[in-house]
Order: sequence, then C-alpha cells, then structure tokens
Amino acid sequence: MGNIIKITVFQSGKGEVFRIPALYYNKNEKKVFAFAEKRTSTNAADSVALVMRTGIVTTDANNIPTVKMIESIEVVGSTKINHSTYHPNNPCVVYDKNTETLFLFFIYVNETEQKQLEDHQNVARLRYIKKKISDDKWNEFTDVTDMLPTDSWSTFSVGPGHGIQTEKGRMMVPAYAYKKENNVPHSFYIYSDDNGSTWQYGMMLGEPSLECQVAEVSDNLFYCNARSQGGHRVQAEINNCGFNPIDSVTPLVETGKGCEGSVISFPAQSGEKGTKWLLYSHPTNQSERLDLGIYLNNSPLNSNGNFSGAWSQPLVINKGPSGYSDLIHIKDGWFACLMERGKKTSTEEIACLLFSYGDLKL
Repeated sequence: MGNIIKITVFQSGKGEVFRIPALYYNKNEKKVFAFAEKRTSTNAADSVALVMRTGIVTTDANNIPTVKMIESIEVVGSTKINHSTYHPNNPCVVYDKNTETLFLFFIYVNETEQKQLEDHQNVARLRYIKKKISDDKWNEFTDVTDMLPTDSWSTFSVGPGHGIQTEKGRMMVPAYAYKKENNVPHSFYIYSDDNGSTWQYGMMLGEPSLECQVAEVSDNLFYCNARSQGGHRVQAEINNCGFNPIDSVTPLVETGKGCEGSVISFPAQSGEKGTKWLLYSHPTNQSERLDLGIYLNNSPLNSNGNFSGAWSQPLVINKGPSGYSDLIHIKDGWFACLMERGKKTSTEEIACLLFSYGDLKL
C-alpha cells in the first residue's frame, strides 16, 4: 500500500471505548486536532465525554509527512457528563479562519435515537464549544437548538466529522433530522455568515438521507455525500437554489445497514489553478463494515459545469474491520484519515492513516 502510515490515536480498553472520529488540521501551526466520543461500552447511550488529542505534522528528509501525537487524551471542555442520564454524541469540528476559532458541535441527549423515533418526540439539544486556536481552554457550551424547527422532528443529529468554511467565509456544519410525520431522515446543514456569532438553519435534502459531509468545489457550488438506508450513497449538489440529487456516473455502494463516510475537496494535482478535486472514504464491503477505501474524483464537474459523480476504484487503506472516518488534506497531495479500525471489530481503536495522491495512482 505504498507509503501508508498508521498512528494509533485513541486505544479502546477495559471500560473505555472510543468512537466517532472528527479531525481538523491547522496548516499555520502544522497541528492536528483529533476528536472522539469516550464511551463505557460500544453503545451511543454510554458516551460520557468528548475527548481530544493533538499532534504535530513533521516531514522527513524525503518530504514524507507523519503525525507525532504530542498530548495525552483530554476531555473537551464542558462535554463531560454531569448527570448520568445525558450523553454527548457526534462531534463535528469546524474552524473560522477570520477569528482563528475552533468550534466543536455535538448533540446532548438523555434518550436513545430509537426511543425518540418511537415516541415521535425530539429531546436532543444542539450545542457547541469553542476556543481560540492558540488557547488551551475551551469556552463553556452554547446551545443553539432553538433556531431549529425541532417541533416537526422526531430527532436529529449533527455531523459527525467536520464542517467547512467556504472561500467567502460561510461556515457550514452538516446534520440530519427525522421528520415527525413519517420518521424519514433527511440531510441538511446549519451555517453562519458572521464568524460563528449566530447560526441559521439551512436547506434540507429531499431524498431520504442521514449522516453527511459537504465539500466546496467552486464558487457557491458544493458537493454533498450522505449515508443512505438503501444500497447506494446519496449524492447531491448544493447551490443557491438548494439541494439537487446527482445522477452519478459511478454509484457509491452503501455498507449493510449503512455507515458514515467522509468527503473533502483539495487542490487539483494536475496543476490547474483554482480547480478542486474530491476525495471520499467509506468501507468498501457491501454487507459489513470492512476494508475502508479511498475514492478519487478528479473531474467533479463536466463540460456543462454540472457534477459528474465519476469516482475511481477505491484504494483500500485498511483491510479488515473499518468503521467511521474523517479526512483532511495536509499538503502537497498528502492526506490523513482518522478512522475506526481493529483486528476483530472496528471499535478497538481510532487510528490516523497517512497516504498520498501517489498511493491513489498505484
């Protein structure tokens, strides 16, 4: 598998299970911020805190990067549970470059998703904590649930993984909600145009869809990739008119009962200035969470300026049990994927795997 490098970030053990990775890379400081849920079991209802580790990206004499974890695991601010019935889920990180502030969104809930669906009664709260990139301490949480139309939802969640800041400065955080009328889920996003001072509820995808991520491809044009309840992923474009489903040239297989996936855009490696390509990560097995693959789209837009949905065959960067993942572009065609993996189950550890564009061409 070429130069693929693996670094263990969160190791599960007796009474501790780490799940749901989220990843951010600050290029100025060459610093990686890795987040996860800390649980007492594999169940989402047993999440007791959101945790973080940081690392520094270094390069060797051959200009090959690696990540050196420099901090031990720490609880992120006020996400630690003060009441045993509440738990934080689905970390989703987004950075505002204008104020150099890191936002970590999550839901705070005292009931399982299934129970909320049965009762048609949302009890999830949407919160975030933030800190200046140079600060050690996080601010107390901010609750922004009231800006959402939760009266019409059975429940909802955010992310997980990462949001984005567009070239024009808009911050976009992916989410999904189950409509109360039929318990059908739909992806959407929340956004801020004032550096995170206020947040608004954005558009919703018409097709049934769950956990999603978005990537900017060109000015006011975005790609959305979402978990589905069927055999293939939901792909859509977002423009000024809303969500538009993509009739993909290359349908992407959904795994079994579904699994989260990650998508990013990055500078085209062909040298075309201003052009962006897409990268996507997800288990490649059709029935189980196995063999995490990396898919490349080096022609997101066709000659008419519409999404092509043309994906390469996957590069499998982790054989065996593979779960949730989150991608970042480091530099010069080098990428990192924070992912759930293990020998027998995908919840044994969360590891950071580094690979290059060159690996994708092998």
